[in-house]
Amino acid sequence: MSKLSADIQANLELFVKETKETQLVWGLRNDEGWLSCESTEFEESEVMPFWSSKSDAQTHNVEEWADFEVLEIPLDIFVEDWLLTLAEDGVLVGTNWNDSLDGKEMEPSDLAKLYLA
Repeated sequence: MSKLSADIQANLELFVKETKETQLVWGLRNDEGWLSCESTEFEESEVMPFWSSKSDAQTHNVEEWADFEVLEIPLDIFVEDWLLTLAEDGVLVGTNWNDSLDGKEMEPSDLAKLYLA
């Protein structure tokens, strides 16, 4: 059962809390690379979604994303490498998108700051 709700701020807080506890971040990847899509909040921006639990990531592993595999990323690599690279590439981070694909879209540097708090 998913802990995600319609409250995207609460889902962001859950993302940070759970990833700190498990030291893992979950994403979707296929032969072409990691899942990214157009931002619904920011024009001409790309967003890469991540989840704090494998089961929530698997919820989205259907339909047009069915050919993706749910994979874990160690938190230290995510924070120290991924967020820097995504920031350099101008890609936003989507955290804990719920069943309706609603979730916080933010600058990678802003997410990194939440791990320092």
